[in-house]
Amino acid sequence: MNSRDLLLVHIGTVIEEDSLTLGQLCRACDVHADWIISLVEEGIIEPQGEDIRLWRFSGASLVRARIALRIQRDLGVNLAGIALVLDLIEELEGLRAHMKTLGHV
Repeated sequence: MNSRDLLLVHIGTVIEEDSLTLGQLCRACDVHADWIISLVEEGIIEPQGEDIRLWRFSGASLVRARIALRIQRDLGVNLAGIALVLDLIEELEGLRAHMKTLGHV
C-alpha cells in the first residue's frame, strides 16, 4: 500500500485488496504501535502472520481499530469494554441484515 492509498484510507475508503503493515495501520489511525499491539492482544483485531514484523492487517481491522479508538477517546472505555462493544455492534448489524432479508425492515 502506498501513500496515495493511505490518503484514501484517511478519507474513508477501505481498500480490501491490499493489507496494511503495523506501521501503516498506526499511521492510518494516528496511534503508536503499542496501542495496536494491545488491540491484537485483546482480540479486537487479528493480524495475518506470526511474527510481529510480518503482521498484515485487513481493511476490516482498520475499521475496527478506528471504531475502537473513537470508543476509547469519546467514552473512556477500556480495551475489554471496547471488545464487548464491537462484538455487540457486529451482532446488531447481523440481526438487522437478517431482519432485512425477512422483509421486516
